Amino acid sequence: MKNPWLSYALIRLSLFFGVFLALIALQFNTFFAAIIAAAVSFAISLVFLDRQRKAMSESVAEKLARNASGTYEDKENDLENDLMDSEAEADKKDPGADQDPKA
Repeated sequence: MKNPWLSYALIRLSLFFGVFLALIALQFNTFFAAIIAAAVSFAISLVFLDRQRKAMSESVAEKLARNASGTYEDKENDLENDLMDSEAEADKKDPGADQDPKA
């Protein structure tokens, strides 16, 4: 998967539910099965999901990296700002365009 957050989350959830369902099949109490499943899935993820955690932390570092001018580069935010600026310019050119002609 391309998104490291989604990949890591899905693997962790599947680990949890796999252990949880195994404990329920062994007729554990649901509450204790959930606690044990959380602890076991956490331990397994610490040992075996190092690559996924590293990819996730790199994506965070990339998102929070500063450019040469010392500001954050956020492509989605820049795109949204450009769209809002173009809408504002269009409203300045034709201020009555948003109004309903029947009103």
